[in-house]
Amino acid sequence: MSALVKSGAILAGFGRSQGSTNFSANHLLLLSRTEYRTCVVFLMQDHSTHRVYRLYDFTKSQQITPGQYYCVSGKVNSADKLYLVLESVKMDTKHSRCSTTPAPADGAGGSLMK
Repeated sequence: MSALVKSGAILAGFGRSQGSTNFSANHLLLLSRTEYRTCVVFLMQDHSTHRVYRLYDFTKSQQITPGQYYCVSGKVNSADKLYLVLESVKMDTKHSRCSTTPAPADGAGGSLMK
């Protein structure tokens, strides 16, 4: 995970810093979810670039489930490090749901007949 981007806010009151800017990313898959007292941290990977992002949700309101692509947006806050704070999450409708379920051996997986 050499392309790890750290994120989160350590500012008192979780306010935005003066240098905050917007960020957005598409085609992200959930790797892990960790809940802390002050926030939920999502570790997500960009399917195209394989970059991994650590995204902080201080509202604890974002519903992200494994096996689905997502588009996310929020604010980049910087003090000493780069912090990505989630503001919006929605399903990525331009990319189909990924699946690790094997196709049935009898061909019942929905393939077209010719």
